[in-house]
This record gives sequence, C-alpha cells and structure tokens, in this order.
Amino acid sequence: MQKMSILQKVLDTGVVAVVRGASKEEAFKAAEACIEGGVKGIELTFTAPQADQIIAELKAQYQDDAGVCIGAGTVLEPTTARIAIMAGAEFIVSPSFNKEVALLCNLYQIPYMPGCMTITEIQTAMTYGSEIVKVFPGSVVGQGFISAVKAPFPQVNIMPTGGVNLENMSDWFDKGVVVVGAGGNLVGPAEKGDFAQVKENAKAYHARFEEIKQGLNR
Repeated sequence: MQKMSILQKVLDTGVVAVVRGASKEEAFKAAEACIEGGVKGIELTFTAPQADQIIAELKAQYQDDAGVCIGAGTVLEPTTARIAIMAGAEFIVSPSFNKEVALLCNLYQIPYMPGCMTITEIQTAMTYGSEIVKVFPGSVVGQGFISAVKAPFPQVNIMPTGGVNLENMSDWFDKGVVVVGAGGNLVGPAEKGDFAQVKENAKAYHARFEEIKQGLNR
C-alpha cells in the first residue's frame, strides 16, 4: 500500500520540480520555494551537496503537509538509492535504468522512475516494477515519442523530463503523460539566489496544471 499511496501523491502533484544546487543552502531554498509556490513534488538530485541531509530536512519541515512528496534524483546505483531511502526519500529517479536500483526500490516499496528513451528500455523498466517511467531527455525524443510508445504500451505511465515548460505542458498531457518533470525553466533563478522568482514560477506551474487537470476531467 505504501508504494501505491506515494504514486498517487506524485500523480496529484502533476509537476515534479527537478532541484539541483551548487550548495546545500541553494538546493534547500529552491525546493522550499517550489513547495511554497504550490509545486509539492520535489526530485532532489544527488548532484547537490549533502543531498541526503537536504531530503531529511525537507521531510522534517513539511511532515504535516500530506501533499508534499520528496524524492531523490540522479540516483545511479543501489548504494545511493538506499542512502536516499534511509533519509526519507519517497521515490527514486534516475537518468537511466539500473536493475539493482529497481530491485532495491521494490524491496522497500519505493517507486522507481528510471530515465528511458527507447521502447526496449521502457519495457525493461516496466518488467522490473516501474509504475512511472521517466522519458528523458524529453527535448530530444519529443512529444511524438509519447504517442508512439502508447500505441504498443497503452498501460505505461510516463513522466517526461527535459523540454517541459509552461507553454508546452498541456501538449505533453494531451499526448497522455501522467506527470511532468520541470527543471531549469522552473528552478533556474535559484542559481542567482532569486528564490522569490522560483516561488512565482512554481505558482504559475501549479496554476497551469490545475487548468490542465480540469480539462482532463471533463
């Protein structure tokens, strides 16, 4: 049940912010700004310094907000995956598929969202228990890839990351994705310390998703 409830939280967020950072403080404040702006799905990448500590601190700060879902990104192997899970990560995201990470996540009932860009990779990920597959990089494979994949695999749940912005977000959902990952277009201002702008961006992304959701429910 844990895995299913986490997956539902991810789907409810609609947008997962891909948070990096040159420092622990930058990454934490960027994630905080996203959550305060309404984007409550956070993929805290392990390219950020002390990523596991950031995850633990975010979990503690937002423990009373049931809508907040903190996961770990750029997880390349099972050791990092376990560190992330022990820190409280609710989902694991990778830029590519790793069998050992998939098996570890299955053991702990944690959703694993590996990056895939071929039909074979997607089938492998699904075989190893990935309920949501990250199509990455979205800017390279394009939206037409989603339609092509959904033909033989109508049951696959896709999260495109890379190339998603406010202008084309609805187009991705029209193609059949279930959630989107947003990086630089959302959290980019954090690099200059402009966390207020990150919060404003998050408000815009959240509002756009709410509009899209209403259209999907008609």
